[in-house]
Amino acid sequence: MKFQFTKMQGCGNDYIYVNGFTEKIPQEEKTELVRHISDRHFGIGGDGVIFINPSAEADFEMEMYNADGSRAEMCGNGIRCVAKYVYDKGLTDKTDISVISCGQIKYLQLFLKEGQVDTVRVNMGAPELRPDRIPVTVAEAGMPLEKERIVNAPIIVQGKEYKMTCVSMGNPHAVIFLEDVTNLEIEQIGPYFENHERFPKRINTEFVKVLDKKTVQMRVWERGTGETLACGTGCCATVVACILNGLTDEKVTVKLLGGEIEIEWDREANLVYMTGPAVTVFEGEYDVPAVQ
Repeated sequence: MKFQFTKMQGCGNDYIYVNGFTEKIPQEEKTELVRHISDRHFGIGGDGVIFINPSAEADFEMEMYNADGSRAEMCGNGIRCVAKYVYDKGLTDKTDISVISCGQIKYLQLFLKEGQVDTVRVNMGAPELRPDRIPVTVAEAGMPLEKERIVNAPIIVQGKEYKMTCVSMGNPHAVIFLEDVTNLEIEQIGPYFENHERFPKRINTEFVKVLDKKTVQMRVWERGTGETLACGTGCCATVVACILNGLTDEKVTVKLLGGEIEIEWDREANLVYMTGPAVTVFEGEYDVPAVQ
């Protein structure tokens, strides 16, 4: 069996997109298929796979998988590319659409350039700060933390104490502020954060340097994937964490390895907005029997 795919990226966070309206891949085969085609040496290559499906609750469903085949709840860069895909492919003619992923509905505004989607603004909803909803365990032995939120709280990783602020944007994030992220050996420390016992569902970890009140630099270690060039939900969580710690204004440019994303936390409405690019890289056909 063969299927058509489109490779897309938002700030270098690249996924393989499959049209679930026309491509009928058995559900039980998706995990292994995702692992194979996400491989950058033996497959198509990407941070994961996103199936774009019909939905009775929203305009479209985003069924997302990490590169290791595990399901993921949300991806800010991925959902922007979903918007570009459905508009550019003629699946919708609307410039305001809704997309559901793991029960979460997001609302997107599409901005066009020469008849195709160039950038997308996403209402990412309200940040979740309650530890049990992120989830993250409330305290380590001898380290009492706030019960309602975890802000600038200690965590011990590989014998070193860090301060973390935890936020869910539909998926779990721990934001760590550092003086230097450029020279951070993220491949060494990232897996220990991801699999730390404090995080029952593992964690996405953002390592952040505040440049000024309107600008931050961020690198990210994503659970199930490793370091990526960008993470949209991670940018949202980062700006929420910056504001909670009194470090930035409510509108912030997040500088990533793959580009820049604009984030705004409307405190009055308690909604986070993300604006960034969506780009089609290439399209092709993949022969499924080749992965058996």
